Amino acid sequence: MKHSFERVFKQMRQSRETLKPNSILQEVGTILSVSAGIAIVEGLPGVGFEELLLFPRHIYGIAFNIDEHQIGVVLLGDYCLLNAGDEVKRTGRVMDIVVGNELIGRVIDPLGRALDGKGKVSGTQRLPIERPAPAIMSRSPVTEPLQTGLKVLDALLPIGRGQRELIMGDRQTGKTSIAIDTILNQAGKNVLCIYCAIGQKSASVAKTLAILKNNQALDYTVVMVTEGNDAPGLDYIAPYAATSIGEFFMEAGKDVLIVYDDLTQHARSYRELSLLLRRPPGREAFPGDIFYLHSRLLERSTHLNQELGGGSLTALPIIETEEQNMSAYIPTNLISITDGQIYLSPSLFELGVLPAVDVGKSVSRVGGKAQRPAFRSVSGALKLAYAQFEELENFARFGARLDDDSLKTIEHGQRIRSCLKQAESSPLPVAAQICILLALTNRLFDNIPVDSLKNAQQAIVASLNTLEQDLLARLQLAESLNEADKHQLISLFKTTLVSFSESDKATKLKTVANGTV
Repeated sequence: MKHSFERVFKQMRQSRETLKPNSILQEVGTILSVSAGIAIVEGLPGVGFEELLLFPRHIYGIAFNIDEHQIGVVLLGDYCLLNAGDEVKRTGRVMDIVVGNELIGRVIDPLGRALDGKGKVSGTQRLPIERPAPAIMSRSPVTEPLQTGLKVLDALLPIGRGQRELIMGDRQTGKTSIAIDTILNQAGKNVLCIYCAIGQKSASVAKTLAILKNNQALDYTVVMVTEGNDAPGLDYIAPYAATSIGEFFMEAGKDVLIVYDDLTQHARSYRELSLLLRRPPGREAFPGDIFYLHSRLLERSTHLNQELGGGSLTALPIIETEEQNMSAYIPTNLISITDGQIYLSPSLFELGVLPAVDVGKSVSRVGGKAQRPAFRSVSGALKLAYAQFEELENFARFGARLDDDSLKTIEHGQRIRSCLKQAESSPLPVAAQICILLALTNRLFDNIPVDSLKNAQQAIVASLNTLEQDLLARLQLAESLNEADKHQLISLFKTTLVSFSESDKATKLKTVANGTV
């Protein structure tokens, strides 16, 4: 018996010595079946939830369903390249993304691969795409504005740094244009931008990239793209990967703006994967955890306190409605998660009111506290006046007889609507916006034909060059304006607008009474 034990120990010792010091035992599984975007795998008894798995031909997948005898895997590559019986290996890590300053100006996919033809993305630091949101005690109130350059937003629906403001509306109403204009307006404002296109058409992505490139916005922007023909798994991980890149800069003390375009496609891709993995469907066939899908994403946007660097991550998620139905499942979920919504109306779009923001259905629950004093003083009465105008406008269209006060309200409202119009890719500086709004609230445009308002606004902006440098500096910083400042500006604007005044008042009243807008 003693000799047999010695023989066994000797054999074990010899086997151990023959093993290489750096050799690692690896679990290997087998593909049972492959379908559109997913794979069913057996084996891998030690696999963890959301662990990254390696398939042949360098295709990766994420372990999603971990059952007793098999694993449901979300594929991050072309499933057509895989076959039943292929080997699957564990990586021992979760999905992560390369982060760092090297990404600025680059176009990448959610796996960190370059799509812009500029060579491989360099960078050694990586972060998991799924990270816990900052704790409540790690956050600070939203106090700094994020200027969009759009008068209707900066005046009536202000956005703060660290806020989550939803952009929603039917397709082809200008949702992406608002987000791109906001990115263009961040030039020189020390704000890094991330544009995440989720399942978009190649032509749409190419158009957006051309706008960013032509306006030198790629100098401070990271673009992440998944196209419509990419695997649904890439659509699923794209916003999380983009958010991790944004968090890297936020934790370095910088202000970051991230645009998700759009979360409708994100939800649809997740529904597709969930149904293929036989997860139980719920309302509109979405799985029960669809709310958690977006809440754990958007809760990562915040304003960190000074102890953590004071950085911020502002989110502009985009959602597509159908037939103006704001009460559908995904829109209501996102309305409850975010800090307000910008609703774009197809009716206003058809009338040529661009951006087609429906002020009555839009709200910003946080940004008002971050709005600059100058904006607050010149735009305070605009929202009420605009709402009164929209109420009376319906009566005027039906030929209702209106008194003089109602006619003046409609005249003023028409000019508010006209002044809030803005061309695409033309964000306005803060000083120009404040001066136009100041002239508008003081009814300096009421005697000017609507057709001439565009030129009148340009004349006001041009007149700013005659101001004293001290007052101009206060306007550019949107500081509080005293009565003397306002009086000086109004006098200047009255002189500037003399040549635009309408001569035939009776014709204008007749036009308004007939309901012409």
